[in-house]
Amino acid sequence: MADTFNYRIDHHGSLVRPAELTAARAAGDPEALKEAELQAVKDAVVLQRKLRSTVVTDGDFPREDFRSAVLDGVSGFRRTDETDADGLVRWVAESLPKANGPLLADWVARLTELTVIAPKASLPSPAYLAATTFQPGHGPSSARELGEALAEIVLAEIELLVSKGVRLIQLNNPLLLGQLATDPAAPGALSFEDALAVDALAVRLDERPEGVRIGVAPGPVVPAAIDWARAEQLYGAIAADRWILPFDQGTPAELALVKALPEDRDFCLGVVDATVPALEDIDTVMARLDAVGEFKDLEDGAVAPSRGFADVASRPLLSAEQQRRKIELVETVARYVWGNEF
Repeated sequence: MADTFNYRIDHHGSLVRPAELTAARAAGDPEALKEAELQAVKDAVVLQRKLRSTVVTDGDFPREDFRSAVLDGVSGFRRTDETDADGLVRWVAESLPKANGPLLADWVARLTELTVIAPKASLPSPAYLAATTFQPGHGPSSARELGEALAEIVLAEIELLVSKGVRLIQLNNPLLLGQLATDPAAPGALSFEDALAVDALAVRLDERPEGVRIGVAPGPVVPAAIDWARAEQLYGAIAADRWILPFDQGTPAELALVKALPEDRDFCLGVVDATVPALEDIDTVMARLDAVGEFKDLEDGAVAPSRGFADVASRPLLSAEQQRRKIELVETVARYVWGNEF
């Protein structure tokens, strides 16, 4: 059974940017932007306290998207003028990356000054970055080589964050769940096996101080049918303490993915859909969690929205008010399940 210090009320880390911050970034004044970022983070901490969150993040407010902590903090990548369907700017790896200093530690230090709530940090997984930035003939010899170099950088940052007091670190790899489908799409630059090997390197922290969790968010949508053996391979290959899984559609595949999770891992279930304004019926959410309770100890669990609310700063999925209501609903669900024992 997993340790029960589970940060029951969680979120993925990215929050809807306030209008003042968006305006400051558009204005292009670096000093004014720094001030706006700091004020926005302070306000976000206050909001998270009011919403009874058991972790606190900087909302990704100092960053353009969920990858930026790494892409902005290392050498070896070139930004292009292209964007994908989700609004993510395409980057290309032109050499093996080298870190130019801490990636998130400075902002974490500010969080620890602002609140006693456990700070949380979110990073893109090295396998995801390698799969989406590798281009044959540009620098690294393979996506696997690129991913392994990134994994060393991410692991060093995780070690630094833990030393600074961070107790929950989330790696985001939006590609993994799609590769669990019974008929997955053709692999891209990185095979499923290579992706697992690369991300496993990033979470191999030798010692976990009490209460520390390293989690993996493997994607926002569970395929309609998953390959059970491949799901077991996913969990077995990456020694994450916590798995952050979408659980907002009520599908048999979502339930099966939780059931495949080994008994010694924590799970955080995304019980509300972060992409639609309508609030979920709480009885429906509780019925889904009751079904999980038939084969998992809910003491090993936590709840959250299904994904980040603004993984790309310029493309929030909901308004700030709709986001607040969703997080309030997550807090209500947590109290239904665990009472006030957080």
